[in-house]
Amino acid sequence: MTWSQTYLLFGHGLAFSVLLAATPIFTLLLLLGVLRRPAWIAGLSGLAVTLCLAVLAYHMPVVTAVSAAANGAAFGLFPISWIVFSALCLFRVTVETGQFEIIKDSLGRLTPDPRLQALLIAFAFEGFLEGAAGFGAPVAIASSMLIGLGFSPYSAAALCLLANTAPVAFGSIGIPIVTLAGTTGLSLAKLSAAVGALVTPIALILPIYLVVAVGGVGALSGIWLPLIVAGGVFGGMQFVVSTYLGPQLTDILAAIAAMASLVLLLRFWRAQKPGEASGGVSTATLKNFARMGAEAGDHDGELSLEEKTVPENSVGKVFKAWAPYAFLVACVLLWGYAPFQRKLNAVTFLIKWPFLHDVVQRMPPIVASPSPYHALYTVNWLSAAGTSCMVAALLAAAFLRLSPIRFARILLAVTRQLMLPTVTVTSVIAIAFLMNYCGATVTLGLGFAATGALFPFFSALLGWVGVFLTGSDTSANALFGNLQVVSAERLHFDPILMAAANSAGGVMGKMISLQTIAVAAAATGLTALEQVRLFRFTLKHSIILAVATGLIALLYAHILHFG
Repeated sequence: MTWSQTYLLFGHGLAFSVLLAATPIFTLLLLLGVLRRPAWIAGLSGLAVTLCLAVLAYHMPVVTAVSAAANGAAFGLFPISWIVFSALCLFRVTVETGQFEIIKDSLGRLTPDPRLQALLIAFAFEGFLEGAAGFGAPVAIASSMLIGLGFSPYSAAALCLLANTAPVAFGSIGIPIVTLAGTTGLSLAKLSAAVGALVTPIALILPIYLVVAVGGVGALSGIWLPLIVAGGVFGGMQFVVSTYLGPQLTDILAAIAAMASLVLLLRFWRAQKPGEASGGVSTATLKNFARMGAEAGDHDGELSLEEKTVPENSVGKVFKAWAPYAFLVACVLLWGYAPFQRKLNAVTFLIKWPFLHDVVQRMPPIVASPSPYHALYTVNWLSAAGTSCMVAALLAAAFLRLSPIRFARILLAVTRQLMLPTVTVTSVIAIAFLMNYCGATVTLGLGFAATGALFPFFSALLGWVGVFLTGSDTSANALFGNLQVVSAERLHFDPILMAAANSAGGVMGKMISLQTIAVAAAATGLTALEQVRLFRFTLKHSIILAVATGLIALLYAHILHFG
């Protein structure tokens, strides 16, 4: 027995159908942004609304609707929550063994300035992790590191979410672009170049934007040079690699170049001390930047603005402290190496999800002709990114001589920490899967496609909505990529540019997806109220950056004529 999707509801026009299809999104925005409910409550409430929408408006069979939601929840548990769990275990190993204090010291010796520490970790190092691993791990690891350096949980989460934008399009060894090419049948090389052209302007200004968004315009004082160097090197390398080498190594090479340039610069240049007459920023501004959202008397971390005067640790001690993250980098790169990945995938198995696989029929215009909607759940327990991170945690524990009992305590503590965030993650991804299978996402996509000459602008916003719903640029590309191509051809726009705009605009929605916020909250220990504040903060900046990306796409479509 099959069930065919329909995209216009109750015989009404597209506008009415779009408004109805958007009710899950409105529910999430209302509960988080207006009523300030905890993310897990918003997620479960949104799921209930989506089930009602699927069954009552789209006339989806109840069993099929429940199965689609269960499929999404399962994906939320594995591989998504598995990645977060593993990343936090790795970080806890460094803390439990005292090595993170040495990491803090080594970064503090490069610079005691929290703005530059944020550049190194939230912008450059997190960008590297995004390119190598992605899927939530970069935000979890980088935000935990910033907290260890004395940043407030709120400030650390805000910085890492804002920074997790431009690199996302090429995350996980280029998986979003590879997925987009596979979904649309377009050239991988041309899509990579087009996405690079769209996100590079954002990457160039992102360091400056980060500092202003968190610390205000006054926080720019005295650090223009490293901001320009970091953005220029990362953005320039991102453009060159995506254009001439392809998407796989774009983030990794760009981030390494940015980190190297910053480390080199900081050996010959230092930021002016707070309050220096020559233009040094005030101590209050620096503390506000690093401790945004912290309550009075809150001392989660000790923030030091002074240069180190005590004897520095030996090279051997510093190497030992950084070894867990060296293991992480090595494991992630090894897991991304195709021959090794094929061996790991030998024990991967696919589950044809019951009551869902090939039960739903996708209909034109999202596809050329009616076709079954597959529902395959991949259990790649060895080749998953979370497994590479857990292997790194185990190697780190062995290298640092952490006893099995202490490691078991870490596993238990992280499990407790992630209980409510996991509810949020699974419920939100269940919403996304259910909207996909009932046809609501296609209804939304058709609404965006009806914008005519402004379609390039709304093309980016469609990707933004897709990532907000799914938490993944890869998923948004798989969801809307073909719709972008079909709409572009109907409206006589370059399909490569429009498909690329879906990916480029999508990354600006990463910071507001409940999945990503749940990851940041779990890694930093944010309270329910702080999670709501974080969503309201990131929503503003997400809209600004998404609109900017849409304008860039519009510029390429009508004036610069990309390609």
